[in-house]
Amino acid sequence: MTTRVLVAGASGYIGRHVVMELLRREHEVVALLRRDTTWDLNHPNLETVRVELTEPGAWTGAIQPCSAIVSCLASRTGGVEDARRVEFDANSELLKAAVSWQVSRFVLLSAICVQKPRLAFQREKLRFEGALQSSGVPWTIVRATAFFKSLSGQIERVLSGKPFFVFGDGTLTACKPIAEEDLAAYLVDRLRDPAAAGVILPVGGPGPAITPREQAALLARLLGKPVPVRALPPGLFLLFAAVLKPLGFFSSRLRDREEFFRIAHFYATESMLLWSEESQQYRADLTPEAGSKGLEDCYRGLIDGDATHDLGEHKLF
Repeated sequence: MTTRVLVAGASGYIGRHVVMELLRREHEVVALLRRDTTWDLNHPNLETVRVELTEPGAWTGAIQPCSAIVSCLASRTGGVEDARRVEFDANSELLKAAVSWQVSRFVLLSAICVQKPRLAFQREKLRFEGALQSSGVPWTIVRATAFFKSLSGQIERVLSGKPFFVFGDGTLTACKPIAEEDLAAYLVDRLRDPAAAGVILPVGGPGPAITPREQAALLARLLGKPVPVRALPPGLFLLFAAVLKPLGFFSSRLRDREEFFRIAHFYATESMLLWSEESQQYRADLTPEAGSKGLEDCYRGLIDGDATHDLGEHKLF
């Protein structure tokens, strides 16, 4: 049965793959795009709408009702104001439409890092998760682990002979990264999954979990030569944040820069795996898996030139 689905964040890293997966399954798709994005995907079942979701009521009148919504919205920078406008305000506009249209399901792509909400974007994600759960709209929240894109930022520098950076000894964190197409298929599957209604679903890619030092070893194996590893103390990020903190009272730009260093410290020290309150530790064995593509497939494609990643805000180094 064909379903008319609204996809928000459609031009983003995951959103674009969600659109393609829906079209592959012969659904009708309304893709919400930022006004400043380019779009080259054309399909008879695809309708594109360029909007600024943070402008209340500026877009719903131009769209015929949809029966389901998939939100892949995410702050580009993680900055304090951007997080509020995108993670909460823009999603709240989608929720108003969901209520008006009486959608059969609102699938929200969230992130597994909200388990320990210390950052502005995590708190805003959780704030909207709460609003969605109390809205009366049938919902599913998917908390994804790391994406391949976020683990690919150092390949270019490694290929040029530069060292692979790790924090601490390179084993402070681990994750089960998931391929964009596998996550897109997982999100689309949840639209009609009765067991997913009213459920928060953490999900990663096929295991085992991998640490940064193991990522360097994987690159060395694929390249057939040693990859030098350089260790950095993650505490540096908190030092930089502390220096900027008093200046943030006078400049939103500096406040966002401080927040960026806090984000960097979080990802340098916290695993993207399911957190067990019972054992007070991250548990790879309890982190659900989906899909079939592994990080090795991604790295091999990037090394061979068969794939590219526009890293954008995901590039730390």
